[in-house]
Amino acid sequence: MLLPTMHLTILNVSYSMAPVRPDSVGGAEQVLAQLDRSLVFRGHRSLVVAPEGSLISGVLLATPKINGPLGRSSGRREYRFQREAIEAALARWSIDVIHMHGIDFYEYLPEQTTVPVLVTLHLPPSWYPPEIFKCDRKTLYYHCVSTSQQSSLPPGPRLLPVIENGVESVGAFPKCRKRSYAAALGRICPEKGFHMALEAAKLAEVPLLLAGKVFSYPEHTKYFERKISPRLDPLRRFIGPVGPRKKRRMLAGAQCLLVPSLAAETSSLVAMEALAAGTPVVAFPAGALPEIIEDGRTGFIVRDVNEMAEAIAEAAFLSADECRRAARERFSQERMIGRYMDTYRHLAKHSKQAS
Repeated sequence: MLLPTMHLTILNVSYSMAPVRPDSVGGAEQVLAQLDRSLVFRGHRSLVVAPEGSLISGVLLATPKINGPLGRSSGRREYRFQREAIEAALARWSIDVIHMHGIDFYEYLPEQTTVPVLVTLHLPPSWYPPEIFKCDRKTLYYHCVSTSQQSSLPPGPRLLPVIENGVESVGAFPKCRKRSYAAALGRICPEKGFHMALEAAKLAEVPLLLAGKVFSYPEHTKYFERKISPRLDPLRRFIGPVGPRKKRRMLAGAQCLLVPSLAAETSSLVAMEALAAGTPVVAFPAGALPEIIEDGRTGFIVRDVNEMAEAIAEAAFLSADECRRAARERFSQERMIGRYMDTYRHLAKHSKQAS
């Protein structure tokens, strides 16, 4: 006899200042978009609190979009909008789980509620206020997206097992002839270190396509003006944001992907996508990147710009099939979604039993 399926109502809450779209640059927004689509596809109710301009498969509870430079002063108003949207959703629907994705989630955490609140820590734990990990709310749970990230947190009853990020299946990426350019992609900001990718590509005497978005934070725009723009030339180009289709072609045709991150990366969706496209990854050993890249097999872990330049040439001899194998076996979107669905059901069932 088949057991009845538990139909869920999940409220996903985005970072207060980042719209959620298929072409989002941020990893948190991309994961949220994947969860939203999967919930709807599986017949569940998906509610999403996110800024205006978001493209959602379920029900969008839109908060007003920020105009002008981003920063802490604009955040106070956004937190109020987030809180009001969450409260309105709780009043209207019987929600099974609230799933928080923003680094600022604690600013609009709903008042004590019997509804379980799951917080995905998309960023290094040190970037969050330490007091949030001492919260004794029995309905508040955390989880990390990589083993290296979780190792920096003390174990506790509210810390759930790691759920690694996942990307589209290998079949979603075109198989095309490799060309002699390196690629780099992501938010254009100081901690991503893309100026070092430009330097490495110039040393290696290969073209580089740098894609991504410069958000209107003052430190981001200054970084682009002072560190990126002076290093651009006819062979090393900045092409701005790219949509999903163009990104797949760009990754599939590249000789390698460069990830010169200077921050402790908790994950790297673009590195996983590159592997799914059959493209090796050359990266610094920042955070979880050594967990993603099999050094000498699906890419190279390097220590500086000179080593990165050498690895660009060596990457041409790595197997595209090995890269696709790693993505298929270790970083599938289906695996990630399945683990989130299991977590939702577990939290919802535990909450109902406790009430």
